[in-house]
Amino acid sequence: MRFARFKRGLCIKTVDSCFQDLKDSRLVEETFTVDEVTDMLDGLQTVVHSEVESELINTTYTNVLLLRQLFSQAEKWYLRLQTDVSDLENRELLEQVAEFEKSEFTSSNKKPNADLIKPKLAPLNEGGSELLNKTVACLQEENEKLKARLRTIETQATAALDEKVKLEKSLKDLQVIQGDQKDITELENKVATLKSQFEKTLNDATENQKFLEDNLVTTKHDLLKVQDQLSAAQKELEKKFQQTAAYRNMKEILSKKNEQIKELRKKLAKYEPED
Repeated sequence: MRFARFKRGLCIKTVDSCFQDLKDSRLVEETFTVDEVTDMLDGLQTVVHSEVESELINTTYTNVLLLRQLFSQAEKWYLRLQTDVSDLENRELLEQVAEFEKSEFTSSNKKPNADLIKPKLAPLNEGGSELLNKTVACLQEENEKLKARLRTIETQATAALDEKVKLEKSLKDLQVIQGDQKDITELENKVATLKSQFEKTLNDATENQKFLEDNLVTTKHDLLKVQDQLSAAQKELEKKFQQTAAYRNMKEILSKKNEQIKELRKKLAKYEPED
């Protein structure tokens, strides 16, 4: 709204200057003929037509670039957007926008109408986005579950090893005392079964840990891509607004975003695998 209001003000000033230039350059006599007045009005019409057409074209292209940014973000996160062109000519909605602009830019002490207060959208590219944060949280929760499961498996493996040692000792005792080959064979089979279960349990734990590490690496890559996009967006915004009053405010906002990204990288560094 601020950007559109600024561009609209420039267009109005340009049109006013066209009329003022006509007054200063042509209206220097007291009387004019019909042809002279017609010639002046035609010239003024040409200039105003060119200025208004140029501003309308620029506004259209600006809206296209804005929508392109939004659609690019939506495509990255696999969002499905729906538009209703009929709402663009809805008189009631247009009046609400006009009332919102009036309440925002008139008096700073005037409180906006409660009916016009709408929830704000959270930027997709802020802090790696809400979707990325949820993904990291899910991976952290899954990591804790796998760690707990791994501890349980290790406890079971330790118990299995103790049982194996006991069985081996019992086997040796039976070999010395009884010499019964049938019992020895059964004990050997039981030991082999326990050993197979123990190896399977360790393999499952290793696969689960590797899967979690791959997910964390993928998440880190996604975060790096988001950081690259933020950096590119910052350079583009600096290039577009470096001649405007909003440049300094935008630069401060981008600095805060970079600090948030650094904090997120520090948090993610805690879950990277150690050498």
